[in-house]
Amino acid sequence: MNNLKFFFTSLVLFSSTFLSIGQSVKLYDETADPQASIQNAIDLAAKQGKHVFVQAGGNWCSWCIRFDKFSKENARIDSIVNASYQIVHLNYSKENKNEKTFAQYGFPQRFGFPVFLILDSTGKLIHTQNSEYLEDNKGSYDAIKVFNFLKAWTPQSIDPQTYLNKK
Repeated sequence: MNNLKFFFTSLVLFSSTFLSIGQSVKLYDETADPQASIQNAIDLAAKQGKHVFVQAGGNWCSWCIRFDKFSKENARIDSIVNASYQIVHLNYSKENKNEKTFAQYGFPQRFGFPVFLILDSTGKLIHTQNSEYLEDNKGSYDAIKVFNFLKAWTPQSIDPQTYLNKK
């Protein structure tokens, strides 16, 4: 009986700690104007020769929080993100679904969350990525898959001049 009490007490403490950590992270601003946020990122991307990386999700989404943490803690991924992308966190929550913005980009929420959108420096959607394909099946993301995805959509990678023979 004591073992059972200990187990349930531990479970409650662990769960409440885990939930409070997840709720304290606020990547997504439910009150932000998504059009203005995206336009600001597009303007910066155009000036800096970058693309825009839109991470759509919400503060309620543990995989969204996990991806943000994962991408910042992995030096190689953090480096390619900072070198090639302007980041926008596009909120989707019961309080604010940002339906107009999601419709503008082809309803990417159909893939679940997080879902990633790559916009070029003019704001054109060039790729929608289902994040499930970047997972490692162990409760996290696969660093090689994430890096390869990000590398494949950098401005340099999609520039035809990168692949033409130069004399």
